[in-house]
Amino acid sequence: MRVTDVRGVSVARLLPWTGTGGKPCYVVGDGTGYVSRKADEVERIQLDMAYELLGHADGLLTEPGVTAPEIHFLARRLTESLEQVQRIAESRGSRLEAALARPEPEPQPASASPSEPQLPPPPQSNSDTSP
Repeated sequence: MRVTDVRGVSVARLLPWTGTGGKPCYVVGDGTGYVSRKADEVERIQLDMAYELLGHADGLLTEPGVTAPEIHFLARRLTESLEQVQRIAESRGSRLEAALARPEPEPQPASASPSEPQLPPPPQSNSDTSP
């Protein structure tokens, strides 16, 4: 489940942890608050752990004599890690989608400076009324 606006764009960030009963947790904000910073920290830790686990898996699977319980334990840890990485990817993808869906502000004309007042255009001459 994603929290979306009327255009279907995500307005909430999926957090890298779950709530009671494994339900997803979300935070709404501009991404600079305390919860967002903690989520960034947890994501970094989860990704670092995933890289370390991949290295461990590579080493373990090349060793002769690895037991079935060791392979089972490795498979469980890899599954957990993949679930975390998938959640991070979903969260980041939703935030990227939301950022791309925001309309960009209209650029100001170069001559329109806040310190310079806009002058009306000069009157145009009308050749029909000239003597």
